[in-house]
Amino acid sequence: MAGDSGSGAARELLLVLAVALAGLLLAMVAVFTPWHATPDGAAPAAPVELHSPTEPPATIAS
Repeated sequence: MAGDSGSGAARELLLVLAVALAGLLLAMVAVFTPWHATPDGAAPAAPVELHSPTEPPATIAS
């Protein structure tokens, strides 16, 4: 009976390590692959212009 539990524990440990390595691989792929698609010849995305909430609103001359 003691011999049967050893092979099951090793198999379970290998399964846990395989799942952990697969998760690590997926995380590395998510981190290092480009996540935004740019059409050919298009400029890359630019940062958004930021405004302070304390600035007075801009007046528009009509």
